[in-house]
Amino acid sequence: MAQNASDATQLERVTVTGSAIKRIDAETAVPVTVVKMTDLKKAGVTSVEQVMATLSSVQIQNNAAQAIGSGSGGSTFADMRGIGADKTLVLLNGQRIANNAVDGSAPDLNMIPFAAIERIEVLRDGASSLYGTDAIGGVINFITRTDLRGGSITIGADSPQHPGGKGKNASVSFGFGDIETQNFNMFGTLSYRKQDQINGQQRDFNKRIVGGLSNSTFPANYAQDGKLYNPAAPNCVGTALIPVAGGTQCKIVTPSFVDFSPKSETFSGLFKGTIKLSNTLNIGGELFLSRNTVTTQVAPVPYGGYLINPGTKYFPTNANLSPTFDDGSAGAPAFLPTAAFPNPVNVQPGFAYVFWRDFPNGPRQQTNKNTQQRGMLTADGSAGGWDYSVVAAYNQNKVDQYLTGGYADGDMIGEGLLEGVINPFGDQTPEALALINSAALNGLLQTATGKVANLNVRGSRELGDWFNASRPAQLAIGAELRHEKFISVPIHDFAAKVAVSTGVDPDFHSEGSRTVDAVFAELNVPVLKSLDITGSVRFDKYSDFGNTTNPKLSFRFQPMKELLVRGSVSTGFRAPTLYELYGNKSFTNTAGSYNNPLLSDCSATNPAKPSQCDAQFQVQNGGNPNLKPEKSKSGTLGLVYEPIANASLGADFWWVRIKDSIASIPQETLFDQYSSFQQYFHFNGSNNLSITSNCPGANCGYVDQGLLNLGGTNTNGVDLSAQYRLRSGFGQFDFSLNSTYVIKYEYQDYKDGPWNQNVGVYSGSGPVFRWQHNLAVNWTKDIFSAGAVVHYKSGYLDFNPTNTVSAFTTTDLFVGYSPVKALNLVLGVRNAFDKAPPFTNQAALFQAGGWDSRFADATGRSYYVRGTFNF
Repeated sequence: MAQNASDATQLERVTVTGSAIKRIDAETAVPVTVVKMTDLKKAGVTSVEQVMATLSSVQIQNNAAQAIGSGSGGSTFADMRGIGADKTLVLLNGQRIANNAVDGSAPDLNMIPFAAIERIEVLRDGASSLYGTDAIGGVINFITRTDLRGGSITIGADSPQHPGGKGKNASVSFGFGDIETQNFNMFGTLSYRKQDQINGQQRDFNKRIVGGLSNSTFPANYAQDGKLYNPAAPNCVGTALIPVAGGTQCKIVTPSFVDFSPKSETFSGLFKGTIKLSNTLNIGGELFLSRNTVTTQVAPVPYGGYLINPGTKYFPTNANLSPTFDDGSAGAPAFLPTAAFPNPVNVQPGFAYVFWRDFPNGPRQQTNKNTQQRGMLTADGSAGGWDYSVVAAYNQNKVDQYLTGGYADGDMIGEGLLEGVINPFGDQTPEALALINSAALNGLLQTATGKVANLNVRGSRELGDWFNASRPAQLAIGAELRHEKFISVPIHDFAAKVAVSTGVDPDFHSEGSRTVDAVFAELNVPVLKSLDITGSVRFDKYSDFGNTTNPKLSFRFQPMKELLVRGSVSTGFRAPTLYELYGNKSFTNTAGSYNNPLLSDCSATNPAKPSQCDAQFQVQNGGNPNLKPEKSKSGTLGLVYEPIANASLGADFWWVRIKDSIASIPQETLFDQYSSFQQYFHFNGSNNLSITSNCPGANCGYVDQGLLNLGGTNTNGVDLSAQYRLRSGFGQFDFSLNSTYVIKYEYQDYKDGPWNQNVGVYSGSGPVFRWQHNLAVNWTKDIFSAGAVVHYKSGYLDFNPTNTVSAFTTTDLFVGYSPVKALNLVLGVRNAFDKAPPFTNQAALFQAGGWDSRFADATGRSYYVRGTFNF
């Protein structure tokens, strides 16, 4: 009787990520990893950024630490396969959310309502034929609960062993209504998370190498005959100073002034309601709101190339200045900012100009307020043999960038230096301090908004058992209409006052929009009892890039109960984002130090090296309206084997090929191969590149590092997985391993250029890890539980190949206790063995000094406690 009742049970058909067809069996022809949030929360995970560290298929992250000095708005992006965050599609409940408004490349993961997530489905395969042409590297679908009755409260705290980085978090959820008996359900979730900063003095692994060097110092360097001198030379006793070859100047070492990780505060809420109108139709509404506030801190503002008037008390008396300057004229040096010298017609030969850093106003501090919202209406039902879904959604992301400390009015500072009020070489008088303090400015610098409105309609049905395979063929069809808009503008008057110290052009205006219409179809045909073949195709019409058609073909072969073989091939097409097309031009320093390629002698042994040697020059970044789309081909071939009950092994080979990749030519390539790329060098009238923030302007000399269609990217590898459940008298043990081995990753710096090998080698923007593992062990027995998670990244040949970066392994441990059903307590420790980030000699990041903030958490050993009460 029990068997008969079981046979009569109607199993619910569900849609899984990677397919538009509703089916009973969730194992599909494409590889999907399912991550349960209950497991992650036990391991102390409190943010989506931390979730990404548990996915071995994610190679590189733009994390919150990268907001320091980058102007990224504090965003966190996922980058599957290392081919770019803009080629990983992020969904919330199967639908897009707006891209980060600052750089437009991808959604900010910090905006996902973490406390509402039930599970994460990671499609480790291209899905351009189903979700959109940009889903080249894969899809990460964050799925929230569909209903909730009752409530829960969770409170937690994190306490690192070392100073800084403390955190606290809380969430509350409540729902009511039973869809089956009351025909409705309403629920909501609110969460809060706060993370303290780790400042540049609270860890010592930023002192491993001398990095983050700058010519703007205190005491200041000053210029004479195109060379730099410092009154503290040759010993260079001063604030974080070091001597420079030749003995006449000094440089400052900045990492100790730069945060290891920023301060952040995140609020999020999700509210969802479903009404059952009939047995065949549910309608629903969903609203989520998120705000993430990230505050970053870097070294005080450098004021370089500012004039000092002869005869003032701080004019360097030992200066033997030439009557002409770098541009060959008898006036001011060509690269001086006009704001620092308001009356250029009165310039006389013999002026000195200094490179001073504004320590009186303190470190530069920026606060980014990132707000995400989405409203969505849904209708799901069945009619005439079709399962259908209609979704209408509006998404908006807005980022406001505030200057909250350390910045000042460049005109006032320049005037104070010119007239001898500010002392660039020593202590300030009360009059000078009053001037410096009065010049300090805080306020909103710029704002950016991205909007996406979309309408999706899809349906699926069974067609019949065409080949007597004991299963019907299934068809899904759908259409999408999407409108995207992007606008970014400065607060003009405020931006003009701080243009020298921010590099933001007060007159920029970036704006763009597009419409995308699409139709798609998917057909799954059981050919044999053991073989299914699935074909899908998507046609997209871009208002600005024409039409594209992208097919996909996959198969699922199960010759025996214990073995499944699967594979797929597909194409992709990624149109440039609106930001890539229309993003504003901005200026910043080169990440490393270079030589002006027009100079003949910049050798280390030259005692009279000019200031254009071993210097950080101005580079221009920004969009390019002439970009072409990226095109790709990808595929997978894998198997899943279950040798015994409660155990499975999986291996999936994958490959991705991309042409016309959108990126910037690396700075090292531009300078090392000047003869091939001289068109990107814009020298001023004296054949110099600016080493000060005088861009944009008539005397600006800079390197154009804007976005271009470069060459190709080819990568392939294997994803490995293993799961085993052991039931014993000592409790239940669950073992799982997820691992990615990258066989090849090669890319071109420029069109038709040589192929650069990147696996296990720091090349271009960083390394590609050969191996990444995440091994987890969980134990439960009655009211007790415990577990461990081991994270591993393999080593690589460093930026300077004299060093090999060691492999990096961290271990997280936890124990759980549930004295009653309604209460669960978890106590754990992340990075239990307090492993410091491995040493690397790269100096490309703002947090220089011997570590890489993209791949290692600066926190170290950290204890956490979580308590959840259900009611």
